[in-house]
Amino acid sequence: MVSGEKSERSGAAARSGAARTRGRPRSFDRATALEAALLAFWEHGYEATSVSDLTRVMDIGAPSLYAAFGDKRSLFEEVVQEYGARYGSFGDRALAEEPTARAGVERMLREAAAEYTAPGRPHGCLVIHAAANCSTAEVEESLRERRNANIASIERRIGADVADGALPPDTDAAALARYTGAMIQGMSQQARDGATRAELEALAEIALAVWPRG
Repeated sequence: MVSGEKSERSGAAARSGAARTRGRPRSFDRATALEAALLAFWEHGYEATSVSDLTRVMDIGAPSLYAAFGDKRSLFEEVVQEYGARYGSFGDRALAEEPTARAGVERMLREAAAEYTAPGRPHGCLVIHAAANCSTAEVEESLRERRNANIASIERRIGADVADGALPPDTDAAALARYTGAMIQGMSQQARDGATRAELEALAEIALAVWPRG
């Protein structure tokens, strides 16, 4: 009888433990889930990526998504930050590390050709592509501010070279920076349309041909 009672108690404990396990939210690796969301937004854009799409690729339930990342917009903001740190910082590094604005832009365009066509991930730039067909005003404005901030950084670098005499005094820094921004944005779309790295590098060469020299 004692043995039977022990067995019965053990079985009840096991069933109770199983019930607790089934009721406990599934744990997941946050960094892995964030990367999956990043790739989804990068591939499809903000508007076309639904919460159900996100839970599927992240392999988590909607309650876990909301608990860990907030709503879709909050998740996207974190994705954009992660993208900038991991994939989109090559332009800032080029401007900061090269001795002249022209050298920085040349490196930026060449690295854009490589980054925008890299195998194993979506082509183009997430910040540029995610804004396509976006009807969420706050998201659209945030992405626009990021793109304009990049152009402003290029303009400041060009202006510094004009002040130092590395570029002619009549150089239109604002127009040249916006031209560079247009090239970057165009290369992103060209990459999504199937342009190869070599084709984008050739485009970069043509773009640099109009650059003024000191």
